[in-house]
Amino acid sequence: MKARTAVGPCQPDGEVLRAEDLRRTFPGPAPVEALRGVGFTVRAGEIVGLLGDNGAGKTTLLKILSTLLLPSSGRAGVCGIDLARDGRRARRHLSVVFGGDRGLYPRLSALDNIMFFGGLSGPHRHLRTRALAALEEVGLAERAKSRVETFSKGMRQRLHLAVGLLNQPCLLMLDEPTIGLDLMEAERVRGTVARLARAGTAVVLTSHYPTDIDRLAGRVVLLDAGTVSHDLPIAEFRRQAGFTAEVRLSGPGIAPHDVAVLLTDASVQIQQDDESWRITFQVGAWDAAVLGRLTEVVRRHPVADIDVASPGVEAVMRRLALNHG
Repeated sequence: MKARTAVGPCQPDGEVLRAEDLRRTFPGPAPVEALRGVGFTVRAGEIVGLLGDNGAGKTTLLKILSTLLLPSSGRAGVCGIDLARDGRRARRHLSVVFGGDRGLYPRLSALDNIMFFGGLSGPHRHLRTRALAALEEVGLAERAKSRVETFSKGMRQRLHLAVGLLNQPCLLMLDEPTIGLDLMEAERVRGTVARLARAGTAVVLTSHYPTDIDRLAGRVVLLDAGTVSHDLPIAEFRRQAGFTAEVRLSGPGIAPHDVAVLLTDASVQIQQDDESWRITFQVGAWDAAVLGRLTEVVRRHPVADIDVASPGVEAVMRRLALNHG
C-alpha cells in the first residue's frame, strides 16, 4: 500500500501539520493549564518524536491534534485545514493509532474489523480493496480472514495501524505503537512506520520506549509543563546528553579496579559477574589523551570486547531530569 504524498490540499514535501500558540486550560476550583503556548510544524515524510514526562501535556496535545478536544486558544491545522473550525474535513487527512490491543472486535476477522471501522464515516468506494491493501502494508494479508481473538498482541497492534492507514492519511499520529510487543513485533511495526514516512506520510510519534524514537525520529519535540522546551533534529538532541560516546569494555576474570584511575573519568562504572567483568564510561570528546588512556587500559588488561555507542534519547532524558531536579 503506497501512502499518499498529496491528499487534497496536502503537497509532497510540504508542511502537513502546524500548531501555533496552542493553549488549553481545564476549568475547576483549581484550573489546570495543560498547554501553555505550544507551537511546532511537521512536514511530509518527517517523523517527529513527541516526548515529555507524565503531565507534560502530550495527551492533551494529541487530543487537540486529533480533533477530540478544542484548544482554549491558539490554532492547529492539517494540510492548511483548521482543526477547530473544520474538523470533519481535517479528519480526512489524519489518523490516530493508540497502543494496546483493545478497541477491536475479537470474534470478527481482521478484514471485517477494518471494513467495519472504515464504514463508520460513511460509504466508501473501493473500501474492500483499500482494506486489503492496508493489511498487506502491515504484513497481515495472509491473516485477513482470521479471527482477531487468534492474534498476538503484536498482530493486533499492526491491525490497529492498518485501520489507521485506511484513509491514506497525510498525518499519522502514533501513541505508544510498540507497547507490550516483543522485539520482533516491535521491529515489524517500526519498519512499517519507516516505510510510510519514506512514501511521504508525516508522523508524530509518542513513546516511552527510547528505541522507538532513536530508530525512527528525525526530530524531537520535548514538552515540559505544557510548553516546548526543545525542538531539535535528533542528532542535536542527542548532544544534550553532555557526552560524545559511551564506551563498554569487557573481559574475563576479576575486574581491573585501576581502570577508573587510568581513565580519570568520574563516570566509570564497574560490574563484576562470576567469570567476567564489564566497565562502562562516557567520553566527553575524543582527543589524543582519551585515546591514549584507552590504549593503556587495553595494553594492561585482558580486554575481550570493546563497544562504542553514541548517546541515545534515554541518556538525554536522564540528564535533563537531573538538571530539572
